[in-house]
Amino acid sequence: MSNGKVNLEGVMLFEQPFARVPFENYRKVFRTSQRVIERELTAVQASSNDLAKRAKLGSPDPEEAVKSIDAMIGRVEGLKRKLSDLQDTVGSSTQDVMRERLQHLMSIEEVYSSKDGDYAQWEEIRLDRWLVDWVLRHGKERSARKIAQERDIERLVDIELFMDIRRIEDALRSRSCAEALAWCSENKSALRKLKSTLEFDLRLQEYIELARTRKTREAIAYSRKHLVSWQDTHITQIQQASALLAFPPTTNCNPYKRLYDPTRWSNLILSFRLAIFNLNTLPSEPLLHLALYGGLSSLKLPTCYDHVTKNVDCPVCDPWLGRLAEEVPFSHHVNSTIVCRMSGRIMDEDNPPMAFPNGYVYSREALEDMATWNDGKVKCPRSGEECDFSKLRKVYIS
Repeated sequence: MSNGKVNLEGVMLFEQPFARVPFENYRKVFRTSQRVIERELTAVQASSNDLAKRAKLGSPDPEEAVKSIDAMIGRVEGLKRKLSDLQDTVGSSTQDVMRERLQHLMSIEEVYSSKDGDYAQWEEIRLDRWLVDWVLRHGKERSARKIAQERDIERLVDIELFMDIRRIEDALRSRSCAEALAWCSENKSALRKLKSTLEFDLRLQEYIELARTRKTREAIAYSRKHLVSWQDTHITQIQQASALLAFPPTTNCNPYKRLYDPTRWSNLILSFRLAIFNLNTLPSEPLLHLALYGGLSSLKLPTCYDHVTKNVDCPVCDPWLGRLAEEVPFSHHVNSTIVCRMSGRIMDEDNPPMAFPNGYVYSREALEDMATWNDGKVKCPRSGEECDFSKLRKVYIS
């Protein structure tokens, strides 16, 4: 924000996932519809070609021809019902979410000043969304849903997405790849564009579990069915997996001991979360943290880490926010910003610094307040020196 104007470009930097998630959901609806159409119309086309072929060979049996045509009509009618149900149940709700989110983003374009009440309201909704995002990332769906309901922002947050993430991650913690593999199948083309190896990693883990239980024949069959197709890009891992059958789970041979390591399941959870976040352009960190990083990076100074110069009103000096501040660089100030140690307010031309005879400097506003309540006298909180307000000297910053 500069001169009270809303920095739309800066605001929109945080809003890409906000519009992308429902878009991805609608793409899934479209792909599902496309698969249904292709499957049913392919069957109708095959029946039609078969009927035409029999007609060329001679007069087909009228009853069989009518049955074949009725079957084709039934398939088309069934296709219409399926598409209608899909649109009514999923497509319509997804469209509503997209429409409401885009309208929410458009509303900020009509706000020209940060002092506008509409902007304050928009900011409040954004903070609510970030809080829900933070709660969801910590696995507290019930709390997130309650906040969303109370603040009336259910269509502005991604509760369903994070519930899917939680469901698949719970399955992986239970050492089952089925849910994650089903998700990979639904998003195969998108994962291919991202060059994600998640599906191979899941297939390899299922193979390892067969090897762990010494189901050699099943492991070999599984490898032929699911791993061999990846040999152009993962030949070394496939070869190592093939040799795994010769080593028991208790082996101390490092390459194969690592394959049997149970911590691979934790890595799979991290890989899945990274893949689904990338697919929906969601950052790996909570949006609330990213916003705090931006603010903290503009405030962080070396003095924040000196116990003598710590300021109780400084966010970087705060014990909790300070941990986040450790990950951001120090602020680069072309001009120094001087903060009153007494009031925590910035000293500038409207609130100039005033110096005691001993050289200690505080803001005029803080000293005027002190003089008002102390018969015109002021006292330095650090040295204890006391004097009349008139004895203070104005300090000019160059």
